[in-house]
Amino acid sequence: MTVYGIPNCNTVKKALDWLKAHQVDFEFHDFKKKGIIAEKLNDWCNTFGWETVLNRKGLTWKKLTKEEQAKIDNQDSAVAYLKENTSAIKRPVIEKDSKAVLIGFDHENYLKTLA
Repeated sequence: MTVYGIPNCNTVKKALDWLKAHQVDFEFHDFKKKGIIAEKLNDWCNTFGWETVLNRKGLTWKKLTKEEQAKIDNQDSAVAYLKENTSAIKRPVIEKDSKAVLIGFDHENYLKTLA
């Protein structure tokens, strides 16, 4: 299992703490340091929807002008933006057997999917 995220993100910290408490083995991929490829972003968008993968609640998105935000209106434009601005990816994303299964952190979903 691979957990994609940023180590100083509070939501990622909650997810990692949950995984450790439930003794779930995982590898961590810091996409701030290691980056992320467009193919992976497209896979996540195909699984969750690009509107879900794009974190509109974060500071990275809010720093954009309304005009810049308006230009990100489909999967292709979202993937291009997220590839360059990994802080705007909703996190964490968890892959099991190389398939995305969870995005964000929700205790109940984690129990259902991973426990």
